[in-house]
Amino acid sequence: MAASRITKKIMDVIKSKETRDYFMSTHFWGPVANWGIPLAALADIKKDPEIISGKMTFALTCYSAVFMRFAWMVQPRNLLLFACHFTNECAQLTQLGRFINYEYLGGRARRLAAKAEEEAAAGPLSDTLAAESDPAPVAAAAAPVVPESKDKVIFVGQK
Repeated sequence: MAASRITKKIMDVIKSKETRDYFMSTHFWGPVANWGIPLAALADIKKDPEIISGKMTFALTCYSAVFMRFAWMVQPRNLLLFACHFTNECAQLTQLGRFINYEYLGGRARRLAAKAEEEAAAGPLSDTLAAESDPAPVAAAAAPVVPESKDKVIFVGQK
């Protein structure tokens, strides 16, 4: 009996003019459309920090900070918009931290050193295995890479 009363009350709220007006307003659809930005930022957290644009991340951080305040100050308060920009602010600050670590605090240098160490450890063995399995890759490895500037010619596999 109590469950049917609760269900009826919920249905009355859903069918009310105020609810319909809310779901048909920009107060609802604006934030819903805006959720694409924080969702993309959250998806990018697992990606390589080399692709992060510091300028764009900074701009999105400022944008979300401004619109978080707007969503809080507008009457009636738009908590859906606030939640969207709060999520985006957190995601963009995470990305900004990753960018600063990679570009300015030695992340790039550590990655290049690890990659060089990995190549050095696997270098002679991988060349021997490639020569035994198929002679074509060895011939391709000896072909020069054509530089775009007048730098020295670097061969594939050369350090």
